[in-house]
Amino acid sequence: MPGELTRITTLVVALKTLTLVLGGLITFFAYKAYRRTESPALASLALGFGVVTLGAFLAGLADQILALGDTIVLVTESALTVVGFGVITYSLYVE
Repeated sequence: MPGELTRITTLVVALKTLTLVLGGLITFFAYKAYRRTESPALASLALGFGVVTLGAFLAGLADQILALGDTIVLVTESALTVVGFGVITYSLYVE
């Protein structure tokens, strides 16, 4: 059982790392496109993906480094994901 938990933890850390890398790249490219076009929609898109990525980062930090409870970690990540997706949705309707 402890070996299985270690494998699951390693897998979760690997997946969170990929989430941070890809989320960071999407945020960077959306921001770069915003700087080139000055489109408010692209600014909102970059912000939304940044918030989602921040949520993943803070959840990983809270879980692995700060050893906060699972409930705090899950609520933190979920709340920032909802906010980020809300901003992304908004970005699709901005002129």
